[in-house]
Parts: sequence; C-alpha cells; structure tokens
Amino acid sequence: MLDLTSGEPTPHGSVELRRSETAAATKVLDLSWRHNAGLPNRSLEATLSARELIAGIFGKLVHVGCRALLGGRASGSHRDSACRSGRFWSSSAKRKCRGSRIIPNGFTTTTVCILKMAPQPSFILDISDQWEAKRQSISISEPICDGREADSPSFIERLHHEAAYWGKVIGKRYGEPFASREPVGLRSLKELV
Repeated sequence: MLDLTSGEPTPHGSVELRRSETAAATKVLDLSWRHNAGLPNRSLEATLSARELIAGIFGKLVHVGCRALLGGRASGSHRDSACRSGRFWSSSAKRKCRGSRIIPNGFTTTTVCILKMAPQPSFILDISDQWEAKRQSISISEPICDGREADSPSFIERLHHEAAYWGKVIGKRYGEPFASREPVGLRSLKELV
C-alpha cells in the first residue's frame, strides 16, 4: 500500500495522530508493505517531481511482487492524476528516477465510496472475507469525523451499505466496485463469481 500523503493538515487531526492511525490500520490489514511518499496533502499535483518520485516507488514494487496498480480515487482527482503520471513515467525508457523500469499491468481505479452516484464498474470484487478488516482499519480514523456529520448514517454505516449493495449485485455479502480505463486481463474464468 502506498500512501501519497500523510493526510494532514485537517481540522480534526495531527501528523502524530495520522502516524498512529496508519500503524494501527497497517496491523489490522496485515500488510506486508506500506510506504508514504511524503507528498503534500491538499496541494497534491501531478508535477514532474511528484511523477518521478511515484515512478521510482513503482519501480521498487516489482521486487515485492506487484502485478497491478489500484488507485484509491475516481478519475480526475489529483491523486489519480499523480498516480497515472507516475505509472506512465515508470514505463518510460528515458526517465531519470531510480528503481526498475516497469510497465504496470493496468491502472485500475476503485470507485467505491468516492462518487455520489452509482457508476458502472468494470468488475466487482467479492470482499466478504475482507470486509471486517476493512471496516476495522477505517474505523481507526473515525474519531476525526466527530462533529462533521450530525445526520445518520455515519461514514462507516455508509461504507457498509455500499459494500452490501455491491455484494448483492454479484450475489455475495460484500463487494467493491472497480472501474478501469483499460481492459482487465484474466488468466481464467474459474474465479468468476
């Protein structure tokens, strides 16, 4: 997992709190690799220096078995643009950043909980077995939302409803939709739900 920023500044947090939450969420998710690129929150742009930094990190991912890249925002966001630029730069033979030259298989962008509409996903991943870990990891940061949402449902309740909706679409308990600008290749149809 690559975090592009620390998530700060925000009105309800601190750098120390974000570090603590990140460590706790990393443990809950049992991640084998997590890195923070240290880019500026709230002013993240697809600049040349950001592109080179992200491309260098992507180059290192080859050594930890990365086969595909999943972005965490809907297309058009600053985060999405920075990652797409980094992906392009990581495949360029003339780039000047460190790390292996890679051409990641597809850059798939999750659309779950980002858009305020029901997009048509490219595929829906069954996350029934992972839902509780996802909920726990996100709940670690839930106190920062105190005072922001007076109305029900809460942020976590909305995530639950959305995951249950997408799960229902594929006949599972929970699902997460993904949208891709590029075709998604499969090795076999055996894994389709």
